[in-house]
Amino acid sequence: MDVVLFVAAWVVVGGAVLLVAFRGGPGRARRASLSRGRRAFTLTMLVLYVGVGIAVPAVVVAAREQSLGATSHTRAEDVGGLKGGKQLFVQTCATCHTLAAANARGVTGPDLDRIGPVTRARVLNAIRIGGTGQGRMPPGLLEGDNASKVAAYVASVAGK
Repeated sequence: MDVVLFVAAWVVVGGAVLLVAFRGGPGRARRASLSRGRRAFTLTMLVLYVGVGIAVPAVVVAAREQSLGATSHTRAEDVGGLKGGKQLFVQTCATCHTLAAANARGVTGPDLDRIGPVTRARVLNAIRIGGTGQGRMPPGLLEGDNASKVAAYVASVAGK
């Protein structure tokens, strides 16, 4: 539907340009541009350029935002209110852990997309004790509601 509207808008713009350019034939258009019609032509072209200069980028930005919002990870965040968990994960965990949904490419911690079943309880426990408890991850990096938000986020997107 958006593509149809985009093409239709360009057809209308093209028709307007043709109407202005060939109104009354080439001779009359030339005389008009050399005389009093010059102001009207300049104003029309200015309006067309400004209109197209605003409309085309607006359509591109709108299409880009729709395509970014079409991923399953973004939908899960919007529906479950997980944006806060994602932000906390990026700020606190992304330097160590890999998680595709957060575009995180950590180098020292495990890849959360590949460690098997990731549940909220498992993530909360890892945050509380520091990973597996072997001293590779500091315990208690997040606490309370922040830990819960990250656990909910990771459990909903890891491996998907």
